[in-house]
Amino acid sequence: MAKRLLIVDDEPRLLRALEMMLRVAGYEVKTARNGREALVRLAETLPDLVIADIRMPLMDGYALVQHLRDSPRTNLIPVIFLTAKDAVADRITGFRAGVDHYLTKPFEAEELLAVISNVLDRVARTHAGIARLVGNHDGDQATDFFDEALTEAENRIAGAVARGLSNKDIASEFGISVRTVETHIRRILAKKNFSNRVEIARHVMERQLSAPETD
Repeated sequence: MAKRLLIVDDEPRLLRALEMMLRVAGYEVKTARNGREALVRLAETLPDLVIADIRMPLMDGYALVQHLRDSPRTNLIPVIFLTAKDAVADRITGFRAGVDHYLTKPFEAEELLAVISNVLDRVARTHAGIARLVGNHDGDQATDFFDEALTEAENRIAGAVARGLSNKDIASEFGISVRTVETHIRRILAKKNFSNRVEIARHVMERQLSAPETD
């Protein structure tokens, strides 16, 4: 499944160029021209990563990041600032606001692609690591996750997603086809009104952390 990116910038030409470049690189891309428009996009579908300018009308990049970090629904989404503001004070303000990386314009396309890949890989490793730590494992499976809205099979699939397994790995582990795994994941997304696998993993981790301890 292609990673979803949201690009937020008020420069139309740059926005189109970034969208084209990232689509060619294999990402799903949505765009917004300012922070307020970005919040509308976020309400529709949660991206795996946000790339945002700082200077924008209606709502700037700092305010957008603050909104993301203040909401439990979006506070784990990584953010990259891509901006012409290159003073040290601007960088410090950005990192204090909660951005994960800071790139200045003009930028090299290869550098941006490398940063995106590294941030997404780090997030995936972090989610998988937390899931392993908080879960009660049996054969490296998180067996203590249960959501009454899901079937037994869907609960097992959700736990495997939280461990960072690919659809192919899940199919191999449970002895089912990749198509069956994809069907289960689509049903989980629909039942829980989730947008992507990150939300499934977050849901599993939150359930595991809030579950009462047993002797």
